[in-house]
Amino acid sequence: MTIWTAQWHSKNNLDGVTKYILQENFLPVLFKARKEAREYINNKYGYIRERPDLRAQPFGWRVPRAVKVEIEVKK
Repeated sequence: MTIWTAQWHSKNNLDGVTKYILQENFLPVLFKARKEAREYINNKYGYIRERPDLRAQPFGWRVPRAVKVEIEVKK
């Protein structure tokens, strides 16, 4: 099964490159379509795009990306 999720990423001098899947209530945020994932990202994290102070050091935040993930269920 292929679905979409939002992946956080930042790059700063202290931690280097950081990437992880965003979560709500300790569960990954998953979507059936890329469009849904991008809408979620823009609504919740779109403000980062207009904030040069958050994009610069020491934070190095970037707007999360919509990425495709595969879920495999094993018995």
